[in-house]
Amino acid sequence: MIETTRRTVLAGMAALPFVPALARADTVGGITQLDPELDTILDANAPIEVIADGIQWAEGPVWVKEGGYLLFSDPPANIAWRWKEGEGKSVFLKPSGLAGPVPKAIREAGSNGMVMDAQGRLVMADSGTRAIARVDLATKKKTILADRYRGQRFNSCNDLVIAKSGAIYFTDPPYGLAEGDASPLKELKFNGVYRLGTDGKVALLDPGQTRPNGIGLSPDQKTLYVSVSDDKAPYIHAYPLGEDGLPRGSRVFADFRDGVAKGLPGLPDGMKVGASGHLFASGPGGIHVLAPDGRRLGLISTGKAAANSAFGEDGRTLFITTSDKVVRVRLRISGW
Repeated sequence: MIETTRRTVLAGMAALPFVPALARADTVGGITQLDPELDTILDANAPIEVIADGIQWAEGPVWVKEGGYLLFSDPPANIAWRWKEGEGKSVFLKPSGLAGPVPKAIREAGSNGMVMDAQGRLVMADSGTRAIARVDLATKKKTILADRYRGQRFNSCNDLVIAKSGAIYFTDPPYGLAEGDASPLKELKFNGVYRLGTDGKVALLDPGQTRPNGIGLSPDQKTLYVSVSDDKAPYIHAYPLGEDGLPRGSRVFADFRDGVAKGLPGLPDGMKVGASGHLFASGPGGIHVLAPDGRRLGLISTGKAAANSAFGEDGRTLFITTSDKVVRVRLRISGW
């Protein structure tokens, strides 16, 4: 979660499309086409359907294929929600993060980013517990995979992605701490990007980003993407990876300073990378659809700041967590 995401949407956002099949109250926002290539990804007239609301701050969606349902986080409420077609939303895990009394110094006690591993287990960035954790879906038992770097506790783990090798890449900004970088609970002097190897060892990849947030991997596993939710440096960085899974430098992949200057809601936050290599990345105005070479193809706008997204159903649905709502839009290609 980022401080600026509560800003009111300015006038001039994309108009609501006319959708005969759905009640107008069940759809929000609209899609802006910026490049003809967007037509291969989704229809700019596709409805953006609200499937869940009444959430403090929706985050970290993940589709559970075995069972056909969506899980998503509500970090400030310390709840992980479950949504299924025909059933609506229900509590899946409470607390989803820090168990027991929550100190005033903890701002977001719940889970944040969530993914499924190759064995069908839930893996989460547990903001409140300040750890990367695995959860058994049947028993809901939580196992801490990592909570420290060189003996010092993480700040508030935010988002993660699992490589085909089984390694976990994750970000660790201070958003879960009430006083951020000034928090008395903060043990590390930086906000890092990390890799948790299958051997259990944690490697620091980049200590230099002010607010590392969303994270993703290219389909060929050769590029790591990291969003920075800093209004003075609202970028997505691309890190070429070596055979050992470690970065060999970095470059700015996408620059969202223009959207920040316009006052559009949100900053670079969560992202998902599709099988085609296209990025669905949150940024000012909503979810930006980016080509593998960084071109902006389109913008999916809900009228509020977008936090993250996930592919689900048959792989051709994009679920988006946006402020107090979860929405979905159909794609023309599968994200898997």
